[in-house]
Amino acid sequence: MNKVARSAEEAIGHIPDGATIAVGGFGLCGIPENLIAALRERGTSGLTIVSNNCGVDDWGLGLLLANRQIKKMIASYVGENKAFERQFLSGELEVELVPQGTLAERLRAGGAGLPAFYTPAGVGTPVADGKETRTFDGRAYLLERGIKTDFALVKAWKADPYGNLVYRRTSRNFNPLAAAAGGITIAEAEELADVGELDPDGIHTPGIYVQHVLRGRQYEKRIERLTTRRPEEERV
Repeated sequence: MNKVARSAEEAIGHIPDGATIAVGGFGLCGIPENLIAALRERGTSGLTIVSNNCGVDDWGLGLLLANRQIKKMIASYVGENKAFERQFLSGELEVELVPQGTLAERLRAGGAGLPAFYTPAGVGTPVADGKETRTFDGRAYLLERGIKTDFALVKAWKADPYGNLVYRRTSRNFNPLAAAAGGITIAEAEELADVGELDPDGIHTPGIYVQHVLRGRQYEKRIERLTTRRPEEERV
């Protein structure tokens, strides 16, 4: 029952080239930065990444992109990464853009064992190309497939050796959805609690969804985009 890995390198060591990985986070909030860094150092390539975004040029999933380890991105927002733009325009990177709510529901459906669902999001746009459309009560809906990945990398605030996870505030974001959608889920946490220490009513992801857990180190908590102004510009 003890799922604690000794290092990030050990935790991600069995992810092969060509794997499909769901990654938690929103921008740079709640990303599994230790696991991403270890994956970059290992050089695992040909990856398909399912994530809300692809980080920035020098942090988060942007590290894997800069190292050309990502073959395909399934994401909602990609506007903070120049390397992403270059690789997409040159044809190096395959991209599937998905409305954010649809992406969340596709991951939820995959984790719940549902193969597909209908949604009105994207009807009449390029998102609908090649997808089945049906009408319910006079409104058109697209058939979207659930997403089930080979692996998932997620970031928690607290975890226990059984893999039970607690997220902190907005850093919860896509992490529970990614954790459930992964065939093998690897979680890193800022704190590792003893068995029985976590309040059962406060657990966000039960350990049944998690196969490996890691005590993360040296979190930088970067700000994705920092905007400042000079004191003379401040309003009185």
